[in-house]
Amino acid sequence: MNTDRATLVHLKPPVQSWEFAVFVAVVLLAAALVVIVALLSASAMAKLARLDGASYPTALKQAGAAFTAVITLAAAVTAALAAVCT
Repeated sequence: MNTDRATLVHLKPPVQSWEFAVFVAVVLLAAALVVIVALLSASAMAKLARLDGASYPTALKQAGAAFTAVITLAAAVTAALAAVCT
């Protein structure tokens, strides 16, 4: 067994299984929250478009654009935070 100091310095402790499980749970909850917010904004956009007198296809198109915008914004914020944190 090689126990010199140079070898021991580079050894990392094993990742605990519960730490990984918590990490996965946080990522899944954050993704679910983003999808819920996107769906809520899309439904609000569709309702506002219908109240403004738009047809159903136009309201759905605007709702889809709102959903896409929220998902894109979440992806951009995630990429920016990943760049800052690493």
